[in-house]
Amino acid sequence: MLAVATLAMIVQSVLPLIIARVIDGPIARHDRAAMYPLMGIAVLIGVAEAVLFGLRRRAMTMSALAIETDMRRDFYYHLQRLPVSFHDRWPSGQLLSRVTSDLSTLRRFVGFMAIFFFANLAVIAVVLVLLVRLDPLLGLSVCLAMAPLGFATRYYEHRYNVEARRAQDLTGDLATGVEESVLGIRVIKSFGRRRELLRSFGADAHRLREAELTKNRTLAKLWTIIGSYPQLVLAGVTLFGVLAVAHGSLSKGELVAFLTLQLRLNWPLMALGWLIAGTEETLAATARLFEVFDTCNDITDPEVPLVLPAAVRERNSRGQPAAGAAGATRGARLEFDDVSFRFPGAERDSLQRVRLNIAPGETMAVVGATGSGKTLLTALVPRLRDVTSGAVRIDGIPVSELSLEELRRTVSTAFEEPTLFSASVRENLTLGRPNASDIDVAEAIEVAQAGFAHELPYGLDTRVGEQGMSLSGGQRQRLALARAVLGRPRVLVLDDPLSALDMHTEALVEQALRRVLGSTTALVVAHRASTVLLADRVALLEGGHIAAVGTHSTLMATNDTYRNLLSQKADARV
Repeated sequence: MLAVATLAMIVQSVLPLIIARVIDGPIARHDRAAMYPLMGIAVLIGVAEAVLFGLRRRAMTMSALAIETDMRRDFYYHLQRLPVSFHDRWPSGQLLSRVTSDLSTLRRFVGFMAIFFFANLAVIAVVLVLLVRLDPLLGLSVCLAMAPLGFATRYYEHRYNVEARRAQDLTGDLATGVEESVLGIRVIKSFGRRRELLRSFGADAHRLREAELTKNRTLAKLWTIIGSYPQLVLAGVTLFGVLAVAHGSLSKGELVAFLTLQLRLNWPLMALGWLIAGTEETLAATARLFEVFDTCNDITDPEVPLVLPAAVRERNSRGQPAAGAAGATRGARLEFDDVSFRFPGAERDSLQRVRLNIAPGETMAVVGATGSGKTLLTALVPRLRDVTSGAVRIDGIPVSELSLEELRRTVSTAFEEPTLFSASVRENLTLGRPNASDIDVAEAIEVAQAGFAHELPYGLDTRVGEQGMSLSGGQRQRLALARAVLGRPRVLVLDDPLSALDMHTEALVEQALRRVLGSTTALVVAHRASTVLLADRVALLEGGHIAAVGTHSTLMATNDTYRNLLSQKADARV
């Protein structure tokens, strides 16, 4: 693209030299026959220019869009690889504006601005050389006259870069506000905060408007200088050129060619202001993109990942796999070996030297007050976060030494706040196991008591809308539980998966879950006594460390903190 566009614009610059030959030759001598070859050359130049620009546009369409598509895919892939801690820090609107607006800016630069920026510089250089060749004195005068323009351009482009970056950041803030308002529309309406949110959005929009106006004022000044200064230079060149013709040091044809070439400089110079502005916007956009691209992912596959032993399959007396939605997979041993975790910048560990040993097929419930670290503990198993010290092991192998693909195929998680995607119920259920059969899906739905899915307008093919907001909280939670069970994991992590269920549905789900928990290793965050009763043993998490481990009945009899904690929750439940 660069070579073709530059060649096309240089070809255009040759035309004034042909015009000079026509004026000083056939026209001056009234030789019509001598004009035809020169006219033919001019036509060939026009055809060559058209062909070259056609090739450039074709190349631009194919390559620039391909580059944008590749970068958008790479950006999304990188976002998926980055740890949860990164997404905790970054507003989603900022990421959205980068993957849409900033990448489109980069595509426009690659496909058009970069090409013509360098092509225009080449044309300016070629035209200045031709001007010096036609008349050294006038040509050098034009070159010297252009120097102040370069200094002014450099000054304003630096200002524009800063202002463009501010406008792009404010665009991301505005996108974040819109996204939060849309996702929280029920809360906004229920509390009647529409006017307050509108005022807040209006203030953000006003700040963005002011930033854009500031940017455009700088651009207007730049364009004014670039647009008017060459005209003043042209006026001076015309005056001195006429005097040179009158004294016989310059021919009429050469003066016309000189002025035509001088006019030929106007468009590249005027376009240069726009191209410089576009380049500065692209620099700001690229800096924003690489703030994300350059973020290191500290949760990665090991160089030589280890492999877990094959899952042991239990069989009943007839030699057939045991029943249950999780198949007959026997769980893996799960160990927390002196595990500590500290958030970046925190003064103390949120988890302190946690030691737990969960046997294959055993269910361990974790109970604790709010803020004790229960959810954080569950995030360490699938490596949503990495331990600060110690190790989490599955069948004796640290999870950090397993490939992420195998680890997350082995461990399945259901979160307290379920997330569903804007897809069908079936697609949401089979997210962790795309090849699941209809029988497997039906069994998982039965375990989670999510039979309501069959009664939706299109059954399991019904789209649930963004984040599943067309469903109730309890329905979303049951589908998320079914999704976790359907993965047939060797380790099942449940973060209070029944919190949104009524007592009757909760009892049915717990009854079905018993069959699943009997064939897998489970770590269950529990807030209710009924959920605790699903577990073989219970761990009391207090202030980030394990205060006690035992059966429910033993802890109720011997541990006042545990007894009071469950009593308070039972009272709250009633």
